[in-house]
Formats: sequence, structure tokens, C-alpha cells
Amino acid sequence: MLKNYTISRMSERELDFAIELAAQEGWNPGLHDAESFYAADPNGFLVGMLDGEPIASLSAVKYNPSFGFLGLYIVVPAFRGQGYGKQLWNAAIDYLQGCTIGLDGVVEQQVNYKKSGFTLAYRNIRYQGFGNDAMKIVTHPSVTTELSALPFDEVKRYDRQFFPVERDAFLSRWINQPQAVALGIVNDDRLCAYGVLRPCREGYKIGPLCADDRVLADALFNALCARVPPDAPVFLDIPEPNAAAQALVTRYNMQKVFETARMYAGPAPDLPLEKIFGVTTFELG
Repeated sequence: MLKNYTISRMSERELDFAIELAAQEGWNPGLHDAESFYAADPNGFLVGMLDGEPIASLSAVKYNPSFGFLGLYIVVPAFRGQGYGKQLWNAAIDYLQGCTIGLDGVVEQQVNYKKSGFTLAYRNIRYQGFGNDAMKIVTHPSVTTELSALPFDEVKRYDRQFFPVERDAFLSRWINQPQAVALGIVNDDRLCAYGVLRPCREGYKIGPLCADDRVLADALFNALCARVPPDAPVFLDIPEPNAAAQALVTRYNMQKVFETARMYAGPAPDLPLEKIFGVTTFELG
């Protein structure tokens, strides 16, 4: 029997514990992820406490009554295999009852997720390059615009194509987080591509990177990478079914470093993967 083990909701300050665990696992979280994550659902971050000390984390973000996303599922190594993570998992599933639930699972846990009712939709693949000089980024004719210069309604309208439900609270903070670069491309007075570059524990991540076509995606990728110091690592997480995204990372000599399984319990959302060139975040979808 598990003793002195309790599960509670994290405060925003306590979310730093989960972010630090993610860093220790090598997941390379962003330097300012916590505020955006917490805004998505202040009730959606769970911590397992043993004798008053945090030993496990799990996010169960409920975007609305129909869709939620699991992430940050980590137990401190010394306490794994003892049932603490399973209790946390059950609490998260209870919280998301009635939702279609998504997650990006590490490869070695796919079998366990299947046992819990999750079905593989596709893989997301993380690629790494090294700064704008190393990837030979070139000037592109498309002109980018700071997302902050556009009405937020236009940004969220465009974002809505690429996510199962509205995520306004998260999105407004994500594109305005400290030290981030958030750019879009506007054609005929309409946003047709957008992306965010943010600093991480190691280098920078681009996510999301969404565009109406591969030419716009390439232009935006160029513009974002131009803001990266020459020798700094840059990471892009692409949905494997997007052949144009595969071509983009090949063109810039990026190397595969990690992969996850995008899985769903419930009907998988019908998203235009051919326009998603970079996943926003493995933790929140």
C-alpha cells in the first residue's frame, strides 16, 4: 500500500518543478513555458507528493469540455515502478473524463498508452540544426510581420485551423512570451503563415510553424532562423506525414534527434497536417 502519498493541483510557481523534471529528462523545455502552459488551464497540472516532497508530475490540460491534452508525465527516477505515476495518471484521466485526449508519448511508453485506450495517429519527429550560418539560411522575398502588430482575432482565426479547439488564453501568452520571436506572413490582407521562435534550455525551438504552402513555410523558417545566433542549436518538431516538412529539414541539413507518438483516446481530430510544419509543443499539443 502506498503511504503518505497525495495528489494535488500545482500552483503556477509549483509548475517549475515539472519544467525542471522535463529538463532532466532531456526534453529541453523553453525558458518561459510555464506561464503559457498554466494559462491554458490553471486546474490542469497535477503533482504527486510523498511525505510532503514532490516526486511526480502530469499535466492534464482541458482546453474545453470536449478536448484535453496530457503531458509532463514524469516520476523522479528513484520512485518509478512503485505505483505513484499510475495514481497520478488515473487522477488526470478522471479530470479529462468525457474529452477526446491527445498526447505525445515517448516511444518506450506507446504500449502502455495503448493499454489505456490510446491509438497511434502519427509520429512527430524532432530535428536539430545549428544556427543560420550552419544551415545556410538565405534571404527570401516574402516579407514577414511581427504577430504583435496584427489583431489577435486574426492570429487566433488562423491558429484555429491547426488545433482541435480554440486555445486563446494559451496562444495570447505563447506569442508574447519574453525573448520569443513571433512572426507571420500576410498576403492580400490575410494571415497565411505564422511561427514562434523561443529560447530553450539548449538553443531555440520553432513551434508552431504553420503555413498555407511549402514556399511560405520555407520563407518563415528562414526569417525565424535569421534571429538565431550562428552557432546556437535550433529545433523543429514536424509531423511525419507532412512530406513538405520532411523536405524542409532535409534541405537545411537538420538531423533527427528525437521522436514521439501522437496518440488519441477518442476520435482523432481532422487537422491539415500538410500545413503544419512545426508542432507548437509536445507538452500541450
